[in-house]
Amino acid sequence: MSSPKIVIVDDSMLVRNILSDVLEKKEGFQIIATGKTGVDCVELAEKLRPDFIILDIEMPIMDGLSALAEIKKKRLPTAVIMLSVLTQHGADATFRALELGAIDFVPKPSSGNQFSPEEIAEVLAGKIKGYLDSKLSVPLAKTPDKIARPSSPTQINKSFQKPVSVQAIGIGTSTGGPKALQTLFSAIPADFSKPILVVQHMPPGFTKAFAERLNSLSKISVKEAENGDIVEPGKAYIAPGDYQMKVVSKNGSKVIELEQTTTVNGHRPSIEVLFNSMSEVYGGNHLLSVIMTGMGRDGSQSITNIHNQGGVTLAQDEASSVVYGMNRVAVELGGIDLVLPLEDIIPKMIEILKTRGN
Repeated sequence: MSSPKIVIVDDSMLVRNILSDVLEKKEGFQIIATGKTGVDCVELAEKLRPDFIILDIEMPIMDGLSALAEIKKKRLPTAVIMLSVLTQHGADATFRALELGAIDFVPKPSSGNQFSPEEIAEVLAGKIKGYLDSKLSVPLAKTPDKIARPSSPTQINKSFQKPVSVQAIGIGTSTGGPKALQTLFSAIPADFSKPILVVQHMPPGFTKAFAERLNSLSKISVKEAENGDIVEPGKAYIAPGDYQMKVVSKNGSKVIELEQTTTVNGHRPSIEVLFNSMSEVYGGNHLLSVIMTGMGRDGSQSITNIHNQGGVTLAQDEASSVVYGMNRVAVELGGIDLVLPLEDIIPKMIEILKTRGN
């Protein structure tokens, strides 16, 4: 794989220089140009056709959102990653950028957040590599001989037969997840009766605003989880950034427990941690679990365990995923009952709950 060509657009020369230096010298990427306005961004995208643009949101003359809209309008073949400020306004603008077609975002280097510029550049590098890896046509990873891996989503879907009594739903997602979750939660009916627990890989400072955004779009109540929350039917809980979220049993109730323990699969929150705790508390055979778009493999083993325990497991399909990574690995492991386009996940979920007497 050749080194990706990258353009960085930010009105801060310091940010441009820091990111360029780390990405080019340490990661070996090609920084082919930089700009400081949205106008620069559109012109450079048209002229150079880079693989990636790292784009600030707040800029003079033309802001990042307007530039992103122009790039998508012109159908330029460039993946865009946003630099986002850790404020309510910054979060709102970031989610708007994801709706417009940005593939992901990272916190902008500033004195107001806990990440060093070098750390942010490394996160950027990981997102770029993960996105590129997901687009490569590579053989499926080796699967243990004892697992009979279906050869296609169609065969997986045909084999689905499980009389499961579902008590709770777990959802795990990463790159591409914010937009995908908005689609999901917009489709959930008001009478949905099961609790939903969600891990979306997202930095601290964004998950509260994201939960509020989902709540505004959804007919059910959605909130950022807090330590000690009692899990209630028909409500959704979003894991807060920089915390592991578990479900535990206390005094006859299912309760959310948040911990700043070690990262798992490089993540905090981790899908693996949530799904494993749900298996322990509800029993894997009483769960409906969904793994969606995102790079890496977080959640793929735990959803496979739920599948093997008799729970229902769904995966977002490749065509509707921004990055076919975590969901791909779960399919490879033989841990998925149904592979579905994004828009079919909620209708199928409702069908499963109705037809199995829940």
